[in-house]
Amino acid sequence: MASALVGEPSVPPNELIGVLQKIDQRSREKAASLPQQEEIKAQWEGVVFSVANTRVVAPLSEVCEILNFPPEVTDVPGTHAWMVGVANIRGSLLPIVDLQAFLGGRVTTRGRHNRTLVIRLRDKFVGLLVDERVSMRHFLDVNRCPELLLVGSIANYIDFSFEQDGEAWPVFSMRALAASQEFQVAAL
Repeated sequence: MASALVGEPSVPPNELIGVLQKIDQRSREKAASLPQQEEIKAQWEGVVFSVANTRVVAPLSEVCEILNFPPEVTDVPGTHAWMVGVANIRGSLLPIVDLQAFLGGRVTTRGRHNRTLVIRLRDKFVGLLVDERVSMRHFLDVNRCPELLLVGSIANYIDFSFEQDGEAWPVFSMRALAASQEFQVAAL
């Protein structure tokens, strides 16, 4: 009687492959399916504020900082009424503009509850005085709509809008504002 050598398979190789294939097939049949993956949807982030009786949202990427209205602002003589003045912010002078007045609206009532949106104008920074209701909002890129038909000078700075929950959210372009020749010249 011949005995099997140690280390030699007791099943011939061709049968062993068949056994492994059957095990693989049974495993695949009984394996739970992988959970469905949700499609990742691109989101757009913005800063919500009101100006000229219109709620708008500015791209978060165009707002450098959101500050409380500075307690001390120095008037700058010989400038337009929308030029609030300059404030010392952490050792740097920051020009402050009343955005609503710039757009032809009423002068914003100033107080400790106002906010200042800091934007970049070329290599300098400018603060935009807005009311106290500043918040953040996320939108799905798929909800982007063409430009809204707005009236007044604010329309010059609206790039497009988002539609969310049945409401239109106009997007205010800080870049367009900063590029405006009228905005760049505060002197009378």
